[in-house]
Amino acid sequence: MLLLKLFLSPALVVSSTLAGRRWGPEIAGILVGLPVVAGPILFITHLQHGADFTSRAAASSLLGLVSIAVFAVVFSHVAGHFGWLITLLASWAAVLLSDFALSLVDVTGPAALACTLAAATVAIVLMPEAEPERFDERGQSSPSWDLPGRALATGTLVITVTTVSGALGPSWTGLLAPFPIAISVVVAFSHAQSGPAAAIRTLTGALTSLFSFAPFCLLLSALVRPVGGAAFVLSAAAAVAVQLLVVRVRRALPLRRTT
Repeated sequence: MLLLKLFLSPALVVSSTLAGRRWGPEIAGILVGLPVVAGPILFITHLQHGADFTSRAAASSLLGLVSIAVFAVVFSHVAGHFGWLITLLASWAAVLLSDFALSLVDVTGPAALACTLAAATVAIVLMPEAEPERFDERGQSSPSWDLPGRALATGTLVITVTTVSGALGPSWTGLLAPFPIAISVVVAFSHAQSGPAAAIRTLTGALTSLFSFAPFCLLLSALVRPVGGAAFVLSAAAAVAVQLLVVRVRRALPLRRTT
């Protein structure tokens, strides 16, 4: 269990970072916006507390995705005025306030899905326009401690959330599972190393991933009781399929506007 906490999510964050260096910050945002942390957290929750607990936690996670949209908007607007630490703390405060408000709401799965998709759409509209790149960020070298630092930060946050999950119960465990751990690590490093414009591009990609993250949570909540651990594989496969479709549609939209 400890090995899962220490290595799975950090490895996924490192992989997303390397992909972003090759294909750009928006691709990194898309990858970390997928359930690369929430998925492992819910899987660990399933191993520790069983299918019923996990089903309720996944349902709460679906509504908790609204907080990721809040995080992206707050971070992107604050990043232009402050350094990475103040920006990150302000964004986390906004997420926790959102989670507290969401904990008071009891909605059905379809309603939670609608709320998340609406929040993602509004957040994309509210995102500031990133300044054009002045140099190719993908070709820049990073310090030797960069990847280990990202992995350590991710592992620490994952251990914190999963350790307290039993005491919090399924509702708060679910709300905190999609807490922007991987996104926070990636955009904080991006802000510190490349400036707010790169962080904004990363967050724009992360918002795109909410359209596939939400079906993951909905399917997991519905399937984990009847099929157990296989629900994670099925839900992850559906999330990847939806994400590929979203990216394809998004790339086609500018072409349609000009024709």
